[in-house]
Amino acid sequence: MSKYTTGEIAKRCGVTVRTVQYYDVRGILIPSELSEGGRRLYSEDDLKRMKIICFLRELELPIDAIAQILKEEHPEKVISLLIEQQENALSDEIHEKQEKLEKLRELKNGLKGQAAFSLESIGDIAVLMEGKKKLKKMRWMMILTGIPVKALQWFSIIFWIVKGIWWPFLVWVLVAAVWGTWVSRYYFHHVKYLCPECHEVFKPTLKEAFWANHTPTARKLTCTACGHKGFCVEVWGGDGK
Repeated sequence: MSKYTTGEIAKRCGVTVRTVQYYDVRGILIPSELSEGGRRLYSEDDLKRMKIICFLRELELPIDAIAQILKEEHPEKVISLLIEQQENALSDEIHEKQEKLEKLRELKNGLKGQAAFSLESIGDIAVLMEGKKKLKKMRWMMILTGIPVKALQWFSIIFWIVKGIWWPFLVWVLVAAVWGTWVSRYYFHHVKYLCPECHEVFKPTLKEAFWANHTPTARKLTCTACGHKGFCVEVWGGDGK
C-alpha cells in the first residue's frame, strides 16, 4: 500500500504543507503511522480523507463543522448530500453561463449584419434577444392548440361529404370562431412592436394590429411615439400592459 509524506499528500491535494500540518493539529487528518525518523506517513485512506476535507473547505465549511461531520456514524451520507447540492448549484451556474454565452453570440451575429451600428441598434438587438424564447414558446402554444381545431375541420368536411350531415361543420365554425378570437386576443396581448426609426417599443390597438400587413416577425404599423408608418419588428410584450 502506498505511503505519502506530508509534502506528497499536500501536492496531490493542491494545498500547502502547512495546511496538512494544521489539519493534523486539529485532529481531522492524523497520519496512519510515523517513520523511524519521526516523519508523518499517510495511507491511501488518509489521502481520500484529505480530498474530502478539501472539498468541504471549498464549500466554506468551518474546520469545527468538518470535524463534526467526519465523527458522524455515517459521514458519507452527509457528504453525499453536500456533493449533490454542489452538483446542482454548478449545473445551474453552467446553465446560466451558457445562456449568457448564447446572448453574446446572438448580439455578435446581429451586429455583423449592420454596416454601422449605434447604441440604439445594440439596444434593439438586446430587446429582440430578451423575448425571443418567450415568443417562440407562445407561437408553439398557438400551433398546438390549433391542431385539434384543424382536425375538427377536416372531420366535419369529410363527414358532410360522406354522410351528408352538415351540422358538425357548423360546430367547427363556432369552435373556430371562439378559438380564433381567443388566440388573437392572447397573442396581441403579449406582443409589442419595435419602431425602426425612434427605437421605441410601443403597443398598437388590437384593430390596427389585426388588420395590418405583416410578415412572420413584423407588421406595418404606425408608431405611437414618433408617428413613423412602416414595418415594425415584433417583440415580447411581457404581461401585455
